Amino acid sequence: MTVAIKKGDVVRVISGRNRGKKGKVMKVFPRDHRLLVEAVNLVTVYTRPSQRNPKGGLLKIEGRIDRSNVQLVCPRCSKATRIGFQFLNDGTKHRVCKKCHEII
Repeated sequence: MTVAIKKGDVVRVISGRNRGKKGKVMKVFPRDHRLLVEAVNLVTVYTRPSQRNPKGGLLKIEGRIDRSNVQLVCPRCSKATRIGFQFLNDGTKHRVCKKCHEII
């Protein structure tokens, strides 16, 4: 199955406690159907003191979010939209916005 959302895309959360937030996709986990989105689903994690972080303590980091809970924001029409796929005459496959029908 083709992964419709890729690293660097801007997405909007459509369900859950972070509903309505926008963020940039930092990493995609295609096997788990999950994404890491910037400033969304922040989780508090305790870290032990180390050379990298001498104080230790509580840190807020992004948690993974399921891909079904986000929609891609089209760069052309700036709306959260579903994604379609289209083959061009030269045989290349491209993502298409379902609202404005433009190639993403």
